[in-house]
Amino acid sequence: MSLRPDLAIIAAHVPAGARALDVGCGDGELMAALRDDARADVRGLEIDPANVAAAVGRGLSVIQGDADTDLAGYPDQSFDYAILSQTLQTARAPDRVLDELLRIGRSAFVSFPNFAHWRVRLSLLWGGRMPVTRLLPERWYDTPNIHHLTIDDFRAHLVERRVIVEGAWFLSGDKRTGGAAANMFAEHAVFLLRREL
Repeated sequence: MSLRPDLAIIAAHVPAGARALDVGCGDGELMAALRDDARADVRGLEIDPANVAAAVGRGLSVIQGDADTDLAGYPDQSFDYAILSQTLQTARAPDRVLDELLRIGRSAFVSFPNFAHWRVRLSLLWGGRMPVTRLLPERWYDTPNIHHLTIDDFRAHLVERRVIVEGAWFLSGDKRTGGAAANMFAEHAVFLLRREL
């Protein structure tokens, strides 16, 4: 099974036997990889009932729930890793969701599309319209993305909240790119985070 590039990065950095919570787990693609390859004890939370059914059909432990409202019920540090891939920009209160992830997990993986990528900027500059790309395929009126964050926005937020970056990976297409000019050249970002002790 070939994972989406951001999920492959996450899967490669979750150690064997870890306990993980995948928030916004979709159909359980990452969960299945962690269970099968890393022998991780992985749970999922997903808002879409069809995705919940698909994940449960794979033999995964997934419940239907909303990251904006249902993370408060999880105990502090009940998982080694809390994972949020391609979901932060869809949350109503992404700052609170991030706080909850860092409370629930000893560490947290967060991946998101970078709305400052040069193609997005060019589309707005020359076309004057919200871009439609391979990673952002929805039009302005049917997109689930309600918070258009950039890599630099996210980095600044982490500094303000005193969140430690344990790792960061940037993707252009399906390939990794450097971090120095990531805000301009990366289409996608993956961060591994933890709270200051």
